[in-house]
Amino acid sequence: MPMNVPARPGALDLRPLSARSVVLSLLLGTHPPELPVRELVRLVEGFGVGGSTLRAALSRMVAAGDLRRTDTGYRLSDRLLERQRRQDDAVHPRTRAWDGDWEMVVITATGRGPAERADLRARLTALRLAELREGVWLRPANLARALPGDLDRVAQHYTARPDRPARDLARSLWPMDSWSAAARALLSHIARTPRPADRLTVFAAVVRHLLADPVLPPGLLPADWPGAELRAAYTDYQRELIGEVRARVRGA
Repeated sequence: MPMNVPARPGALDLRPLSARSVVLSLLLGTHPPELPVRELVRLVEGFGVGGSTLRAALSRMVAAGDLRRTDTGYRLSDRLLERQRRQDDAVHPRTRAWDGDWEMVVITATGRGPAERADLRARLTALRLAELREGVWLRPANLARALPGDLDRVAQHYTARPDRPARDLARSLWPMDSWSAAARALLSHIARTPRPADRLTVFAAVVRHLLADPVLPPGLLPADWPGAELRAAYTDYQRELIGEVRARVRGA
């Protein structure tokens, strides 16, 4: 199953950030995912979000269940903590030494509607599995994670050793050239993007792109794979952003 990458090699998935997107981007990158009101107000000012716009966005986000109001500020809702966990795993994937085994998930449930099928496909893709053929999903067994237990209701999972050469199989499952080209385009864009709002926009795209990285064993990747470089750029940006927050608050 193709990863969520731009259709053209090197094309960038840059989406203008609304006030809601700015707040979520900041909280998703904060640990713990909570900011005092004072810090939040000072921080979003640097991204062109005014106080009245922020207050309206926060009110809507609390009503929608995105945020929880705390004694001092705002915190991600429990529903969005899973999204933060996926983002953290994308930036700092947990891997183990690969011995040649592959995870295989075979869908066994029948009679599901389109919405259920789409939801299952999205879940399997988020688990960094790729579809070999309809109902059969694979990936190298190099991730330090277990499959969710509730998948047992709709699928069976196995450990497999395909006869096909592993590098060839991996290339047939993931469009590595497209992913790599888009990653390099993002790195190039980062280097020539000085404005804070534009940098937040491009790093939001970086996170989306890292979520689509298959996180394959090094032996299955092209020699110039830019995944580690893209993760390092995002980690540096988070340090930069935290420093700016503290500086703005101290100077308030």
